[in-house]
Amino acid sequence: MYNISIDDLKKILYDDIKLIDIRDKYQYNIGNIPKSVNIPMNFLLMNPENYLEKNTKYYIYCEYGGRSEKVCKMLSNRGYNVVNVLGGYNEYKLFNYKS
Repeated sequence: MYNISIDDLKKILYDDIKLIDIRDKYQYNIGNIPKSVNIPMNFLLMNPENYLEKNTKYYIYCEYGGRSEKVCKMLSNRGYNVVNVLGGYNEYKLFNYKS
C-alpha cells in the first residue's frame, strides 16, 4: 500500500486514474474530488471483487484520510493495488482554498 499527497494527486487527477470516495453518499453529494466515484466503505469491503480488479491501481479517499488508510491496508492485504490519499477530501478542500 502506498500513500499520495493531495498535491501529487492533483498532478495526475486528469490522467486516466481510478479514484474512489469511500464516504457515505450524502457526504459525496455535498462535495467530492473531480473524477471520483462513490463506493461507500462498507460496500467496498464486503465485496471488493464487485468493484475492483486486482491488476488496476485505485486511489482511495475519505473525509480526513484515516478510514481510507485502514481500507487500503485491508484491500492491499487481499491483493488489490490501492493508494491512500493523505488528508482526504478535507485536505483537497484546503488545498483548493490555498491555491
